[in-house]
Amino acid sequence: MRDPDKPGSSDSPGDAPTLLLVDDDKAFCMVLSEALRKRGFQVHVAYNLAEALALANQCQPEFAVVDLRIGSESGLELVSRLVAMDENTRIVMLTGYASVATAVEAIKLGATHYLPKPADANEIAAALEREDGDAYVPLADNPLSVRRLEWEHLQKVLLSHNGNISSAARALKMHRRTLQRKLAKHPVRE
Repeated sequence: MRDPDKPGSSDSPGDAPTLLLVDDDKAFCMVLSEALRKRGFQVHVAYNLAEALALANQCQPEFAVVDLRIGSESGLELVSRLVAMDENTRIVMLTGYASVATAVEAIKLGATHYLPKPADANEIAAALEREDGDAYVPLADNPLSVRRLEWEHLQKVLLSHNGNISSAARALKMHRRTLQRKLAKHPVRE
């Protein structure tokens, strides 16, 4: 019997909650979609924003897992469009480029949770089940490194300039190519 408080539980495949998975990494999508199906979700996969919006119109997902960077497109745009379609859609944003600025923006736009990659299916399923934040999340013992703080600042400035690298570079008083090189690197792991 389906437990309405547990997203992945269902009596039959027709009762399974719909989930939209959007990422440009096809291998990642294949593995994650299978893992989420095993957890009781009816998974629909898209590899770009246009496919994602078409699928969302068809299947009206209850849940969505969206990558921050989908090719050259921003998953943030998709988050706002999914929320506009149905404000009750629970959205988890995934990213290999985790930053405080993008996490805050994703939540402001309607994502219910934000996870850095690599995130496994158990972490994603748990995030989909959460409706609210957790005041008991342990605080980090170590402050961020200088390199990580720099990366966070670059992300914040870039976001404030709507992703325009030339404009952000001018604001940071650095050459555009220098900023591009710094942004192309993955964030420093703490």
